[in-house]
Amino acid sequence: MGRDRNRDPPQQPAEPVDERPSPSLRSLRGLDWFIFFLADVQTGFGPFVAVYLTTQKWTQVEIGLVLSVSGLVALVGQMPGGAVVDAVRSVRFVAGLAVAAIGVAALAYAVLPTFLVVMMAAVLHASASCVLGPAIAAMSLGLVGQAAVGERFGRNARFASIGSGIAAAVMGACGYFLSSRAVFLVTVALAIPTLFALAQIRAGEIDPERTHGAAPRGKDLPSRKSSTTGIIGLLRNRPLLTFAGCVLLFQLANAAMLPIMAGVVTMRSSNWATVLIAACIIVPQVVVAAMSPWVGRKAQQWGRRPLLLIGFAALPIRGLLFATVTDPYVLVVIQMLDGITAAVFAVMVPLTIADVTLGTGRFSLAQGMVGTATGIGASISTVLAGYISDHHGSSMAFFALATVAAVGLTSVYALMPETRRDDRRPSPNPLPAGSRG
Repeated sequence: MGRDRNRDPPQQPAEPVDERPSPSLRSLRGLDWFIFFLADVQTGFGPFVAVYLTTQKWTQVEIGLVLSVSGLVALVGQMPGGAVVDAVRSVRFVAGLAVAAIGVAALAYAVLPTFLVVMMAAVLHASASCVLGPAIAAMSLGLVGQAAVGERFGRNARFASIGSGIAAAVMGACGYFLSSRAVFLVTVALAIPTLFALAQIRAGEIDPERTHGAAPRGKDLPSRKSSTTGIIGLLRNRPLLTFAGCVLLFQLANAAMLPIMAGVVTMRSSNWATVLIAACIIVPQVVVAAMSPWVGRKAQQWGRRPLLLIGFAALPIRGLLFATVTDPYVLVVIQMLDGITAAVFAVMVPLTIADVTLGTGRFSLAQGMVGTATGIGASISTVLAGYISDHHGSSMAFFALATVAAVGLTSVYALMPETRRDDRRPSPNPLPAGSRG
């Protein structure tokens, strides 16, 4: 009996530490407004570039070359950009440098639109953009933690959508009433509130380990420790590769749908084509702003697979409807399906990546891998659909895209596992009580 009393009690497995960060309202609102203003800044580099350079007497070959080089840099730079975010200690500082670089690029467009300067500015903008996407997701994860990041990603998508919509209207008005050069001057000016909003995020509240996707303190993830070797480890991460392949198929089907549909609308209703196409862009943005936080909350309750299936399923339906509906006004209503898909993807892509890389410390590099798959799919989509449309008609192009989308949906259903961890409880409110937007 005495020996039993003196015997050490059996060692119990350590309980996982369920870290629930409590970032301040200032930091959370700062991230909201940083994303909002950043979307404004990025909007200035959309279709306004081609319009502006055309007014500067550039040839279409020169404009196409600048846009092609910019697109290539944006594609090739995805993984290096993610690796940079993973390597740095202060993601906030890197995000600030990227915003400043974009401001410099916009100023170069406005002040000295020569071929060499604009080419360098386009490369600078594309390179900075490769860093900003992973940086925003990493800061979000570092602020609120894995358990709450789903709803945080939903808020990110909402503020990005609202910012893009407002910026498009404001910059369009500036271009119409002032000049196309004014768009880039506005972009430079918007970089100032963007940096101010970033400064409101308290650096001490962004956990550097959590930011990079490291395992929470107290949690043992032995199955993923071998993945900390970098790109080789990620290439052995089967759920990540499966997800990247599914995203590639999705973009292969999705990227060309709106351009092809815009051409159809122009032919069927030339007088109202501009208004209808604008509506096709705005309507999905409204849906994203409304749905994204809901998607983030349900991802914590339902798991990832049901929402991924919803997002993928909307795409083949949209393609089939585009192929069969002839009324251009009904096409705008059908475009709401694009909003559903965009809302799901805005949340589920970074959230799923965070799931499958938890414990690796390579969250942003994995984002770069999936971003590369996205770019490859989108690039092939426009060429493939354009060829089919020219030789067999737009309806056949939509049927082909819908078929690819159906393959993507089947791949998600058959191959993509549920990535939400069983020991993760429903997410806490990522904002203090009474502060939800």
